[in-house]
Amino acid sequence: MSKIKIAVQKAGRLNEDSLQLLKDCGISIDNGKDQLKASASNFPLEVLYLRNGDIPQYLKDGVVDIAIIGENVLVEKGNGIRIVERLGFSKCRVSIAIPKGKKYKSIKDLEGMRIATSYPNTVKEYFNKYNITPDIHVISGSVEIAPSIGLADAICDIVSSGSTLFKNNLKEVEVMLKSEAVLAVSPKISLENQLLLDKIQFRIQSVLKARKSKYILMNAPNDKIESIIKLLPGMRSPTVLPLAEAGWSSIHTVIEKDSFWEVIDELKANGAEGLLVIPIEKMVI
Repeated sequence: MSKIKIAVQKAGRLNEDSLQLLKDCGISIDNGKDQLKASASNFPLEVLYLRNGDIPQYLKDGVVDIAIIGENVLVEKGNGIRIVERLGFSKCRVSIAIPKGKKYKSIKDLEGMRIATSYPNTVKEYFNKYNITPDIHVISGSVEIAPSIGLADAICDIVSSGSTLFKNNLKEVEVMLKSEAVLAVSPKISLENQLLLDKIQFRIQSVLKARKSKYILMNAPNDKIESIIKLLPGMRSPTVLPLAEAGWSSIHTVIEKDSFWEVIDELKANGAEGLLVIPIEKMVI
């Protein structure tokens, strides 16, 4: 039986989040320490643990069928590789930063500056939009120290919290790209493995939908049910069940996590009581 091959980052936070996603999709990986590849025990899938920067070439060559990878790496090295799902974790941005003491008004101020980066293609493409030709110094690792040692006037690097920039006396002046983990597919994937990908993607969508949602139950007097239902932005229709106490009902529904507290406040103001919030493991729509 054919196995679909998936590449994930060999170490770090993206590795952990990727394996957790597969686990939440019901895929059990027989993962021994320091293995370069491992198989799933309950799904025709094989995991290859690779350096993040090498994954795009493995996809292009068809060595792996799919990959969980940072979008920023695909922009830099994965021209022509298709993204089939945005995964919502490992969010970051690719930005230009300069020493805090330097004045900055617009991107034109970067004209003639030496920019240290591991993302030369991303920098070139971004600066082309402004007809600026950057003086790029390609380095790998410790990009943030380049200005302080005189190697460059500015840097282009990934930024998450900004703490690394702060520690190195740098300030972010241009956000070139916002990135997150994505599920990418090889242009050489076989028809048989495309069918397996469809199954995996369906599971991923169910997990991601659940992560963004909360299941809530509440009690309400019957004369308040109509006004409460109007506040609920959840699934097709809430469930309303009569309580043992006359004149009262229990209302069940799903709401998105991002609007959770706003909705809860409005529900309470409109007569809802005894609200119970339950996490959702999967949502199959």
